[in-house]
Amino acid sequence: MKIFDYLCRIKQPVMKNVELKTVIKECKMEELSHEEQHLLELAIEATGRSYAPYSHFCVGAAVRLANGVEIMGCNQENAAFPAGLCAERTAIFAAGAQFPDVPVQMLAIAARTPSGELQDEPVAPCGTCRQVIIETETRFKQPIRILLYGRNKIYIIDGISGLMPLSFTEF
Repeated sequence: MKIFDYLCRIKQPVMKNVELKTVIKECKMEELSHEEQHLLELAIEATGRSYAPYSHFCVGAAVRLANGVEIMGCNQENAAFPAGLCAERTAIFAAGAQFPDVPVQMLAIAARTPSGELQDEPVAPCGTCRQVIIETETRFKQPIRILLYGRNKIYIIDGISGLMPLSFTEF
């Protein structure tokens, strides 16, 4: 009992909460710049090129590079599920293959429901795609502006840290 009494009198460290703040801008298509609107239109177009015979969830992405080139990507499913790729990664990897030394400035993402309608709400990248975006930002030492399309609203995030604040990176 004496040990218990002693332990109860020892001052225990006080835990504290750490609050992380993310700023996500919400807007309508007409509030975006011409470049942003065009990139979202490419992402929407890319949803029609998706190969999604299993989920029927068609995702399109488009990246704008620092040299002004725009590249589309779309999800590609496979019966061996790990063998498929998300739209964000197909666009970023295609950009890296074609323009290995040119930074990605902006990424737009759109998706269609299994019924073929554009999503009402914005769709965010999966964890694996978020890590690829982190690596791309780190590689070029600059944030990527991310546009998430939904028919009801569009989200704008200035850099992946807005979606993944505790990432392991030097940037």
